[in-house]
Amino acid sequence: MTVTIQLPPDIEADLIAQARARGLDLPQYVEHVLREQVPPRAASLLSPAERAEAWRQSTRGLPHTPPLSDDAISRESIYGDRG
Repeated sequence: MTVTIQLPPDIEADLIAQARARGLDLPQYVEHVLREQVPPRAASLLSPAERAEAWRQSTRGLPHTPPLSDDAISRESIYGDRG
C-alpha cells in the first residue's frame, strides 16, 4: 500500500535526520516508526513460521549491531568494585 503524506518542511527535516542517524532512508524509517505504533496481530493466530517471518520483516532495514562480548556483560564489568 502506498500512502502520500504532506509534511511541513521542519518535520520532514527532523525525520530525515532521525533516519540518517539510524542508517536508514526516510521510507524505511517511517515504516519502522509506524510498525512500532500499530498493535501487533494476535500472536496466537500466527504459526511459528509466520511469527518468525513477521519478526524478520520488522527488523528489515535496521542496522546490524554486533553482540556484546562476554567481558562487556560480565558481573565484574557491570558492578566493578561494588560486588
